[in-house]
Amino acid sequence: MIFDVLKIDPATGARRGRMTTPHGTVDTPVFMPCGTQATVKALSPDELVAEGVQVVLCNTYHLYLRPGHRVIEELGGLHRFMAWPGAILTDSGGYQVYSMASLRRISEEGVAFRSHLDGSDHFLSPELAIEIQKALGADIVMPLDECAPAHSADGDLRRSLELTIRWAKRSRAAHPDGEPALFGIVQGGTDKGLREEGTKALQQIGFEGYALGGLSVGETKEAMYETIAHTTPLLPADRPRYLMGVGTPEDLVEGVAWGVDMFDCVLPTRHGRTGSLFTSQGRINIKGAQYAKDERPPDPACDCYACRHFSRAYLRHLFTAGEILGLRLNTLHNLHFYQTLMKQIRQSIEDGTYAAFRAGFLERFTVHSSRFTESDRHPSTVNRQPSQED
Repeated sequence: MIFDVLKIDPATGARRGRMTTPHGTVDTPVFMPCGTQATVKALSPDELVAEGVQVVLCNTYHLYLRPGHRVIEELGGLHRFMAWPGAILTDSGGYQVYSMASLRRISEEGVAFRSHLDGSDHFLSPELAIEIQKALGADIVMPLDECAPAHSADGDLRRSLELTIRWAKRSRAAHPDGEPALFGIVQGGTDKGLREEGTKALQQIGFEGYALGGLSVGETKEAMYETIAHTTPLLPADRPRYLMGVGTPEDLVEGVAWGVDMFDCVLPTRHGRTGSLFTSQGRINIKGAQYAKDERPPDPACDCYACRHFSRAYLRHLFTAGEILGLRLNTLHNLHFYQTLMKQIRQSIEDGTYAAFRAGFLERFTVHSSRFTESDRHPSTVNRQPSQED
């Protein structure tokens, strides 16, 4: 993988870059839809391509359990298996280590866990996590890490960070050649000192990119922002910077201002399936009775397929009637909103106007901030069982 920084906004530090992967180029800043089980729920690969999606995220834990990484390898790898032509980033299963506390036991060697599917026993080590992801054929792979819950005691945060660093060393040793690209994950909660220690230790090991993990797990929005703003500048300037599992449109705009290049989150797809639509006027709940006779498109400023052809009344009807088309159109709209936002971000950085774009965007969305619940702000604290993720 090759990463080039093409332009930096002098007023904010926002970066316009480009990653070259074995499956095409990825323009950054980029948002990666979650395709946990080798699919972005409700959408086809062709629809993703049409929306400008360049890279998707798939889940090591889920694909290891079903259908099995060796099955996918025998069938030609994940790209062929899911008919996806673009880049793929696979996580390590580290989030499942965090989310399924009742089903796992962490040790120095790795994580023992029971399958949420059938209760069978498994063991995931840093080395096996790398082996699985290489068998899947991902372009970017992540090392096994431990994510401590928000508000953990200082001792627990340090123990988690140090274990993550030791696992990162083992992951690098298991995959020394850099193809596919291996990213390091910085943990440490909202403790700035621990985040500094983590960035230094990971850079000594050496990775093709660096990620901020352990955020959007129950901490306040302000604490999350302070941690991102403090940690991101400590990461190498010539490597991509990835903020894991974050977030709302505001999170993306703010993260870019602090130098983040890559984002993923379940919000646009999960909200689409639950009837929540992101629009230029804020978020609307299409299930609301006030939309029963509303002839307007979901977002008059949007040119996605759903907004060009259908009314709010029709989308509400589909949702309340339990029609699959409603879930598809909602998801398509939300993903279009996110992809359009990222295009606008990239263009404003190229034009040298990102500071103004950021201020204008946040001003518009602040008016509607009350529409976002705490579960919206921290989606990874909701539905924590791995079978319920995107």
